[in-house]
This record gives sequence, structure tokens and C-alpha cells, in this order.
Amino acid sequence: MSRFYWVRHGPTHAKSMVGWSDLPADLSDDAQIARLSAHLPGDALVISSDLIRARATADALNGPRTRLPDDPNLREIHFGDWELQVFDKIPDQEHLRAFWENPGDVRPPGGESWHEVSNRVSAGAARLLAAHPGRDIIAVAHFGAILTQVQQALEVTAYEAFAHRIDNLSVTELHWQGNRWHAQAINHLP
Repeated sequence: MSRFYWVRHGPTHAKSMVGWSDLPADLSDDAQIARLSAHLPGDALVISSDLIRARATADALNGPRTRLPDDPNLREIHFGDWELQVFDKIPDQEHLRAFWENPGDVRPPGGESWHEVSNRVSAGAARLLAAHPGRDIIAVAHFGAILTQVQQALEVTAYEAFAHRIDNLSVTELHWQGNRWHAQAINHLP
């Protein structure tokens, strides 16, 4: 069995759609970081997306753990032309609603669809499983990336996966057993 501890990066405090923009995380709450680090297995491998908010969060949690190279496959949804825009300021509200209410093949202009995000993140997770069978892995990633894995573990639609909260510095624990994922905890705040 392999256990993945998906950790959402520290908060950026942005009030817009943040996908591939490289905004830093606020990691000033030392007590919260310490609680989170203590909750995670000490012998786990640590990996993160290559965006600074995830990298810095992974580095803050790392301690004595082995740090793997950053993986761009664990990035957030690529929002394309919607990047850093406030939801209600995006001109094509119908298209925006379709992206969130009917996730699948709908993509932001210049961005990627839910299916594309899911395939990208799932490929990254599969490579980690193959390279490190039976290991505990702490993957510091993003809201959308983590939800793709929740969807897979729960075997629900993307729309149903969106009903789950994934708070900053939360842990979503998924176990790979046999040939499928099992959700042990979603959005746990240590």
C-alpha cells in the first residue's frame, strides 16, 4: 500500500483566479506549520508542484524528510486568459459558469479543461507510485490538482468533487490499495 498526503500550499491571499501565476505563500503561522509537519509521516518523501507557493510550503514541512524534485504536473489548473481575474469581472460569464458547473471538456480561453488537468495530475501521481512503490508521499499541490485525485478516489463526477473544500495547509490522505485509490481523509486541518 502507498499513502499519499496531498497538502494544499499556504495561502496567497489573492482574491482572484490563481492558476499558473507564481505567487508566494504566506507561511508566517509557525504553529500551524509545526502542527501540519507533526501530523505527516516523518519518513515520507516530499514533492511539490514547481510553483513557488507549493515549493516554499514543501520546504517548510520537509525537515528530515527526503525532498524529491518539483513536478510541474502537480500544478494548479491553467486558467489562461482568466488568470488573476476576479470571477465576476470575467466578460464571458456563461463560459465561466460552464467551466465550473459542467467540468470536463470546457476550457478557459488559452487554458486547460478539467479533463486535461486531471490527466496531467494523475500521470504525475502514477509516475510517483511506479518510482516509489509502498512509500508514503507528501505531495504539496493546489486546490484543483488535489480535487482531481479526490474525484478519482471517490469515483464521483468532477462536479461532485468540487463540493469538497480543500483549505490552505489542509491534508487529503489517499491510499493506493491493489488497483484503486481510497480516501482516508479529505481537507483535514491538523
